Amino acid sequence: MTWQEIFSRTGTYLTVLSAAVVALSLVANATRFGSGFTTFALLVLPVVLLVGTGTYFRLIEADIEDTWLIIGMNRLRHAYVELAPELEPYFIASHHDDPPGIWTTYSFRRRIGVTHWLSGSPVVIGVINSVVTGVLAAVACAAVGAGDILRILVAAATAILSAVVLGFLGLRKVHEVSRSYQPRFPSAEQDGRRNEPS
Repeated sequence: MTWQEIFSRTGTYLTVLSAAVVALSLVANATRFGSGFTTFALLVLPVVLLVGTGTYFRLIEADIEDTWLIIGMNRLRHAYVELAPELEPYFIASHHDDPPGIWTTYSFRRRIGVTHWLSGSPVVIGVINSVVTGVLAAVACAAVGAGDILRILVAAATAILSAVVLGFLGLRKVHEVSRSYQPRFPSAEQDGRRNEPS
């Protein structure tokens, strides 16, 4: 259900964005990128950005919820292994609730690479939001009569700043949740590291 919500939210936002792009192109053709187009863009793009920002933060929350569900499944498997240790070789997912156990269940690997993170829904939506923010900044510059070079510079700076802010807020939310988490059934490797003298 969590994954279904992720796909649904992402699809809804992309539909809204696509509809806005089509509407902007029709208005641009009708007004020849005149003041009517600028006014329309300044009305439509903030709405698109609002939907996109809400989608981004909901996807972060959904990923956190998904992780908690994985932890719950790992703990259930751990209970099965405690009751019947002979079942352990038959599990392909982990029965530990520490980070390596979570990643093993999530992707059948102990570590997740950069490409996995870059292809995740929150990152994709965050990048799209940053581009929309940059376009909105360029349209605002056009509305006040800024030149082409200034518009490009402002749009690029705004898009980069938006990406940094969204990334920072998303990571902070994840760290807030993970900071207070203590696994109940860590793997022997993690448990050994915890008990090593420092």
